[in-house]
Amino acid sequence: MPKLLKVIAIDGPAGSGKSTTAKEVAKRLGWTYLDTGAMYRALGLAVHRAGGNPEELNDVEPLLDKVEIGFGTGFPPAVLLNGEDVSELIRTPEAGQAASQVSTHGLVRKRMVELQRAIGIKQPCVLEGRDTTTVIFPDAGLKIYVDGSVEVRAKRRLHDYTVQGHTMNIEEVIADVIERDKRDMGRKESPLQVAEDAVVIDTTEMNMEEQIQAVMDVALDRFGGSSR
Repeated sequence: MPKLLKVIAIDGPAGSGKSTTAKEVAKRLGWTYLDTGAMYRALGLAVHRAGGNPEELNDVEPLLDKVEIGFGTGFPPAVLLNGEDVSELIRTPEAGQAASQVSTHGLVRKRMVELQRAIGIKQPCVLEGRDTTTVIFPDAGLKIYVDGSVEVRAKRRLHDYTVQGHTMNIEEVIADVIERDKRDMGRKESPLQVAEDAVVIDTTEMNMEEQIQAVMDVALDRFGGSSR
């Protein structure tokens, strides 16, 4: 591996704006966007379709070598499950919970990391998730950890759900965010944590453009270039 691998890995808890930030940074840099969270969501959807429980390894393991998860064309690229575009289907609150549940299984994470590294080492890329800086690409040229208060993150998720046509109240979303934080940070396999050499950005007082620009500034300082 080269010393400065052209990979920007973005970690952070639920609702911290990882996906939006990673997509826009990749677009502005002209790099590949690798949506690791979408891969877990797609697997969670596959488990539900098979009538299984994402929390039960016995229901998940048989599918690991049977389902094909990948990306299509366009920007952001379509998420494919066995060739089917499931980009919209995996953006529900239920799909988010299923993704968090399947990600607690060590075998699942091992398989996903293999797929993600195989994609990511081929070209400059930006990826986000909850262990991208510590497990998937500990050798990334730039590691970012975006964070924010529970209340702010819950408001962002509520806005996303509303746009997608889902009806939830802020209390429900706050409870969901707290539950996911607890699960992601407390799991035995690859818990969410701040990498020692990560640049931490607190986005509580930032709007999305300010958040994206903060990451761009760090990226351009690290890899060179200009954002304006």
